[in-house]
Amino acid sequence: MQRYISRRLIQMIIALFLMSVIVFLLGRLTGDPVSMLLSQYSTEEDRVRITEQLGLNKPVLEQYGIFLFNALKGDLGKSVAGDNRPALALILERFPASLKLALVALIISTLIGIPLGVLSAVRRGSFLDALARLIALLGQSLPAFWLGIVLMYFFSVKLRLLPTSGYGGVRHFILPAATMGLFTVAAVTRLSRSSMLEVLDSEYIKLARIKGVSEAIVIWKHALRNSLIPVITFMGSFFATMITGAVVIETVFSWPGIGRLAYESILNRDFPVMQAVILFMTSLYILANLIVDILYAWVDPRIRYTNE
Repeated sequence: MQRYISRRLIQMIIALFLMSVIVFLLGRLTGDPVSMLLSQYSTEEDRVRITEQLGLNKPVLEQYGIFLFNALKGDLGKSVAGDNRPALALILERFPASLKLALVALIISTLIGIPLGVLSAVRRGSFLDALARLIALLGQSLPAFWLGIVLMYFFSVKLRLLPTSGYGGVRHFILPAATMGLFTVAAVTRLSRSSMLEVLDSEYIKLARIKGVSEAIVIWKHALRNSLIPVITFMGSFFATMITGAVVIETVFSWPGIGRLAYESILNRDFPVMQAVILFMTSLYILANLIVDILYAWVDPRIRYTNE
C-alpha cells in the first residue's frame, strides 16, 4: 500500500509541475498579458508600471522560476484590478461558497441517483426503468445554463417561491444546487443501474435467494453494498469537478464562488487572478483524484496489486 501511495504522490507532483508550466505559458502564448490589462486610455507609464509589477521585463526562464518559487510559498500574485489584493486570498474567500454548493448538489445526487438506479435495475424493462433512463438522458444532455434560466423563470419569476440569485440562506441553495445536481443525478443513476445489473447476476446473490433471504435484504444490503464501489469512485472524482467546473452555474445565479471569480477575472482582464484560479482548480482536482485512487485501492486490493 505504501508503495502504491508513493507512486501516486510522485505522479501528482509531476502533474502539478506540468500544469504550472502550462498555466505560466498560457497567458504568454495567447498574447501580451500587459496589452490584455491595458485599456484604450492607458499611457506608456501604465505599460511600464504593469510590466514591472508582473515581472515581465525579465527573461522567460527567470519569470517561471520566480513564479514557481512564489507558488510554493503560497504567493500566486496580486490582483491588478480593484484593491490589489492577493489572488490566493480572493480564492480562499470564494472557495467556501463553491464547496457548500457542491456538497448540497452531491447530497441531492446521492439521495436521488442511487435509489433511482437501484429501482431501475430491479425493475428492468418496467415503466420506472424507462423513466429513470429518460431522466438520465435529459440530465446529461440539457445545457446547465439553459436549465438554470428555465428553473429561475418558473420558480422565481412566475411562482415567486425562490430567489433568483445571491448567497445566503437555504432557499438560495435550491435552484443552483438542483441545476448542478441534475447532471450528477443522471450519471449516478446510469452507473448505479449498470453496476446493480451486474451484481444481481452474480452467483452469491443467487445463493442468497436460494437460502431464502428476503428480497429487500438481498437488494439493499448485499447487492447495493457491492455495487457502490464504482459509484463512490465516480462521485469522489466528480466532486472536485463540481467545485471547479461551476463557472456557468455560478455566473447564472450570481453565486460568489471561485467559478464566478474566474469569470470576473476574465472580464476584468485580471491576468494574475485568472492564472491563480486555474492553478488552484487544477491542484484541487488532482488532489481529489489522488484521494479517490487511494481510497479505491484500500477498498479493492486488486487495484493496488495491479499497480505494484
